Amino acid sequence: MANDAAPNAPVKTHTVVIVGGGAAGISVAASLHKRDHTLDIAIVEPATKHHYQPGWTMVGGGVFRPEVTSKPMAEVMPRFVTWYQQPAASVDQDQNRVVLADGKALEYDALVLAPGLELNWGGVEGLEQALGQNGVTSNYREGMASYTWEMVKKLKQGRALFSQPPMPIKCAGAPQKAMYLSADYWLKHEVLKDVDVQFHNAGAVLFGVPDYVPALQSYIDRYGIDVKFQSNLVAVNGAAQKATFRVTDADGRTEDRETGFDMLHAVPPQRAPALIRESTLANEGGWLNLEDDTLRHKNYANIFGLGDASGTGNAKTAAAVRKQAPVVAENLLSTLRNEPLKAAYLGYGSCPLTVENGRIVLAEFGYGGVLQPSFPQWLNDGTQATRAAWWLKAKQLPTLYWHGMLKGHEWLAKPAQR
Repeated sequence: MANDAAPNAPVKTHTVVIVGGGAAGISVAASLHKRDHTLDIAIVEPATKHHYQPGWTMVGGGVFRPEVTSKPMAEVMPRFVTWYQQPAASVDQDQNRVVLADGKALEYDALVLAPGLELNWGGVEGLEQALGQNGVTSNYREGMASYTWEMVKKLKQGRALFSQPPMPIKCAGAPQKAMYLSADYWLKHEVLKDVDVQFHNAGAVLFGVPDYVPALQSYIDRYGIDVKFQSNLVAVNGAAQKATFRVTDADGRTEDRETGFDMLHAVPPQRAPALIRESTLANEGGWLNLEDDTLRHKNYANIFGLGDASGTGNAKTAAAVRKQAPVVAENLLSTLRNEPLKAAYLGYGSCPLTVENGRIVLAEFGYGGVLQPSFPQWLNDGTQATRAAWWLKAKQLPTLYWHGMLKGHEWLAKPAQR
């Protein structure tokens, strides 16, 4: 999507331009600044609020208050960066320019693309219009997790549907987390026996890394959840409280089936922003075309990427960003100095699967599903549901996010070496 700025548009120059001021953009800015205080860094980010999105699941389960999951963007934007509070309209990678929505152009020596991903609400017919009423909710929508919790408390009998779209999505465990926390509440309040809980998963397995499936299956059994694989939500009629799923059989044939509900927790399909997917920066799937280990673009030596827009084969989680940011920082600086790239990202991602209020299966894994535990087994066995993992998720991770990761404190995030 190479687009030149208008010929007379003002041009500003920075050593590093970062597109995106979410977890990835701010973390990598902090990691760069930590290594070289002299860098001239700019961040392009239009939002006025910064969200701690891993907390939304906890809001939906009645664990966190909504207000603890966001802060004004001005409070978390580093003071050492120049902040352009508007969208990036296009990238002209051949001219080393980012064109802003107002037509201004930013020239860079190195570019970091961290725009996050796009929730494609329109990918499910009728879903966006149905949200927030008639029992239709989604923890993926800003402000909607409170409605999830309201519906969970209200439901005493009936059918509760939880959907998971085709991969890739951000935090692949989040659709299940919402379901487990809801079922745990219904169990403890002695109404679960009167609630038909169904999990409609567009995929063919409960979780992509087999080591964690036995622990999750034990909770599926405990709650009596009816799991339906290769069942993809394609339409919602909120007023009629009916959901349509496209079911694929073993021979690849598809059939649309309509199911009534009293509560529906829906997760939309997801994709990279148009800035990436409609450009030559994307791979065949529409995601940012990066080298798996260096996180450098495969075709442009001075462009790096991290976070949810990336086409690397890791889980799209904030924990992945925590490991990616130091790798990008070190390799970007090596590029500016004409030195070989030494830092490597091994695909680490973490998914704290909240299977009940008080216990979590802390899934930590890298490329190819290889387990990458942060703690010794005696402290926390990640393949089992533990209270230690709950304590980490509920009590420690929000503080580590706001005051650690976004400030360039690289806790347990030292890059591997190539």
